[in-house]
Amino acid sequence: MKKILLAAATSVAMIASSAMAGDVRLDGFPDFNSHLDKLIPSFAEKNPDIKITYQMNNHGDHHKKLTTNLATGSGAGDVVIVDVGFIGSFINAGGFENLSGSAYGADAMSGEFVGYAWNQGKGSDGNQYGVPIDIGPGVMYYRRDILDSVGGEIDGVIKDWDSYIEYGKKLKAKKVFLIADAADVAKAIILTTVKPGEGYFFDNDGNSLITSQRFVDAFDVAKRIRDEGLDGQIGAWTNEWYDGFKQGTVATQLSGAWLLGHLQNWMAPDTKGKWGASNLPDGIFGSWGGSFLAIPKQAKNKKEAWEFIKFLTSTSEAQIAGLKNIGSFPVLKATYSDAAFDEPIEFLAGQKARQLFAQVAEKVPAVAPKKGDLIAEDVVFRGALLEVLNDGKDIMAALKDAERLIKRRVK
Repeated sequence: MKKILLAAATSVAMIASSAMAGDVRLDGFPDFNSHLDKLIPSFAEKNPDIKITYQMNNHGDHHKKLTTNLATGSGAGDVVIVDVGFIGSFINAGGFENLSGSAYGADAMSGEFVGYAWNQGKGSDGNQYGVPIDIGPGVMYYRRDILDSVGGEIDGVIKDWDSYIEYGKKLKAKKVFLIADAADVAKAIILTTVKPGEGYFFDNDGNSLITSQRFVDAFDVAKRIRDEGLDGQIGAWTNEWYDGFKQGTVATQLSGAWLLGHLQNWMAPDTKGKWGASNLPDGIFGSWGGSFLAIPKQAKNKKEAWEFIKFLTSTSEAQIAGLKNIGSFPVLKATYSDAAFDEPIEFLAGQKARQLFAQVAEKVPAVAPKKGDLIAEDVVFRGALLEVLNDGKDIMAALKDAERLIKRRVK
């Protein structure tokens, strides 16, 4: 973390020194800094007149700052990284450049990218406002040494949610948590078992799906894990979360493929060789995260910003580098035949996990973002779900209350 903070501080100092024509500042969140440190020199060789700097904030603070920047019309970088969970809301706010316009011509690139990710960067007017830089095939990272200690087999563990919970019961006797937070299981089920044509929280007509069976089942599995005492009740991106990975007190983590970069680069580098990656439990497939690049209307050097975006997203060099540097899964389809996908990953005990990531990516269904998604996500995951897990509130009662609140807030 010291390295990240130092990089951010350095970039801020550089920003303060000049904002001359040709300078491009990228605003984002870790672990993109590890990626950029290796790519910027290559870009500079090809584009000596464009100077790239970056400013990194943690995931939450970055998006809060960007919300303010877009609302006030000042303070944002020339290029901004936006998590998939925020892209629809920011596009609808109207603060980004229309990349389908003649100054950019992004539509000509569309066929090169994974279709569902490209479409997530569109506005309701059909124009492109965000270009995907990576996608997050959903996987489960697990500690091999902990699994071996109970004589388990990973295929048996992930057969279904019952077998996953049974594995957790075996770990409990060893004072090891199955997962840091049971809420992650509910999120996985809700976000990966969407019916064709539906959104995550709303149908195509804008009607709420919050009280549907998908949400009931998700809450129920998470509650079983919590009631059995199998999770650590540890929030993500906290020191306690990192410690669980470092010390081997947490056995599994459901996430996007990108978590590999965090684990090996700064979260738990000393645990190299103790990890493996598998499909998510119960045969579910979905996208867990993903990021986009956009140009705020307030940007000072838009032409140069677009050149940097094209380099990061539409060149195999940059996309494969992201895969190797931070486990950022490519969105550029041409990369999928690259030899890098067959390379063993030392951190994962030599597992050729990128093949798994690619298989998952091919099975991820397209889910279009809907108006109100951010509000619904907040109410469901930071409201109703916590009431069920922490306070013992009845599942359907919590979901019905959440639905009423969402309807009021979306209006």
